[in-house]
Amino acid sequence: MMSRSRLATLPFLMDRVAAGAGARTVMLSHDTIWMAIDTLAERHQMTASGLARRAGLDPTSFNKSKRLGPDGRLRWPSTESIAKVLEATGASLDQFVSYVPQETHESELLDAPRHGLPDGAFPPQTGAIPLLGFAQAGAGGFFDDGGFPAGQGWDVVDFPVSASRKAGVYALEVQGDSMLPLYRDGDRLIVEPGAQVRRGDRVVVKTREGEVMAKILLRQSVRSIELTSLNPAHANRVFDMAEVEWMARIIWASQ
Repeated sequence: MMSRSRLATLPFLMDRVAAGAGARTVMLSHDTIWMAIDTLAERHQMTASGLARRAGLDPTSFNKSKRLGPDGRLRWPSTESIAKVLEATGASLDQFVSYVPQETHESELLDAPRHGLPDGAFPPQTGAIPLLGFAQAGAGGFFDDGGFPAGQGWDVVDFPVSASRKAGVYALEVQGDSMLPLYRDGDRLIVEPGAQVRRGDRVVVKTREGEVMAKILLRQSVRSIELTSLNPAHANRVFDMAEVEWMARIIWASQ
């Protein structure tokens, strides 16, 4: 079994997977380390829950809804849980790292704009993501408890970045004039549930009462969040964190 000291570097690891001349440098980000766990489970013909159960963990430990907090902060798998799943499956650390999706070459990453979205005009469409109207978003069954798309009834819309690079990303279509002057009726907001949320970000928030809204995050503490309305005709909102089901960042809007 591998040492815990080596495993402790996993969230920030730059590791070289040795394969002769085909060695590659791999960056384990929040998204890719979870992808590696999902792939490990698939290779052993299990779900993520089944993998957690075999390792002696809570079966919900690797659920998508557990991969970020209700405030949008990223949750990393613990080094202990990774050690346990590797021991339970007999996989080595190198095997685990080999399951990390091979990212864009370093030179391309340096030239790429933030969040992987292109500047200026979009290139030809490369994928599709789920699409839902704001009026329907508050109804039950469209999201899991982590804010990721779930269930039936979603449409699809073309997205200029491969969806595999933005796991869980989806679009909400603005309906009505409640978000003027920033967003108009028919605009589509691209939302990334797993993205880290910071003060000043435009966000989509769903309350436990089923209300879904697009706002600007003004202030956030352990106990509450304060949101600024996009439309000055609407009042700002303050919620206790216990009232918030999830919050996700708007990363782009088609206008």
